[in-house]
Amino acid sequence: MIEKEPDVHTPATLVRGGTSKCWLFHQVHVPAERGELEELLVAAYGATDPVELDGVGGATPTTSKAAVVSASAEPGTDIDYLFAQVGVGTGKVEWSSNCGNCATGVALYAVAKGLVPITGDRTLVRMRNRNTGAQLEGVVDTAGGLVHDFGVQTVPGTRAGGVAVGLTFLDAAGRTTGSLLPTGQTAQELRVDSGDPVLVSMVDAGAPVVLVDAGSVALTGSETVDQMLTHVPWLRAVRHAAAPLMGLTEPGEAPGDAVPKVGLVGKPVPYTTPLGETIAAEDYDVSVRMLSMNTPHPAIGLTSAVAVAAAGLLKGSVAFRAAGGPTGDWLRIGTPAGVVPVRCSDLRNGLPGRVTVQRAARLLADARIYVPEPSRPQAA
Repeated sequence: MIEKEPDVHTPATLVRGGTSKCWLFHQVHVPAERGELEELLVAAYGATDPVELDGVGGATPTTSKAAVVSASAEPGTDIDYLFAQVGVGTGKVEWSSNCGNCATGVALYAVAKGLVPITGDRTLVRMRNRNTGAQLEGVVDTAGGLVHDFGVQTVPGTRAGGVAVGLTFLDAAGRTTGSLLPTGQTAQELRVDSGDPVLVSMVDAGAPVVLVDAGSVALTGSETVDQMLTHVPWLRAVRHAAAPLMGLTEPGEAPGDAVPKVGLVGKPVPYTTPLGETIAAEDYDVSVRMLSMNTPHPAIGLTSAVAVAAAGLLKGSVAFRAAGGPTGDWLRIGTPAGVVPVRCSDLRNGLPGRVTVQRAARLLADARIYVPEPSRPQAA
């Protein structure tokens, strides 16, 4: 009889949440210790390889994500999840942020796997992100009292339909730094390296974000993804200059590339999406172009969208200026993929108690991922 070494495999579920793909792992199947979990994810994703060929990673920041899910012991919370941004080609995992698109997938997963019981045509999933402490609610379409494999809800960035999930961030302001405005200013000039000062708003809502006034650097905020590639180096420099001012790093400490998130904000102008959709200036309120790690985001991360919407409430911020003033409950964000409406509600002392985005999710596969031992030599 032919013998082979024992299988080293990990059960996982691949989900699409919005415009991201994310492997979800139940906590019982993976190590609880962060270092061991990172080793497993790097090996499973093939994350030392820039194309992640020998692994399940998607080779882009929006498709090289993971989350570890468990039932929550916290009163009033159904699900805890730990988000992992698996670096592409770096062999490292960023643990400092959250991902709203993955949270959308977590909500559907929780219902589909029986972690949260169905409650009729819509099922509420109350979630806590273990990275940041953020509290979220996902309202999953369970029409007919059923979990649906497919749906017709779409989001900008793909024509594919999915199961409708309304995602709400609760009391999102200051979750990381303790304040919506970590520096106390709605807008300020930021000196980057030895260049001219850049006008920015530094905001903590959903995630810490530094928003650059596009007009102040002779840009529009409506650049294409390809055009944004040329601006990645100096936007990273903006991120690194802002990080210590926002209390995210100590002066002189090397910053990471997950937070603060960074991008351009500009006035609405007509543009065409990569899928050929024509967007008129009157269709939205602000143009936004964000980075995802060190790559232009093809749409917008939901945590960034929350920060932009919160900034839009603040008179004098770069988002408020670009929109030409207040826009009411809804801020329509023009992204490379199309318009993402975000609603701020339950305002208390100018801070939104609820920030909601309509999303879609779909479970793509249940799998066993065969994971190389981290110490095992790999063939060239």
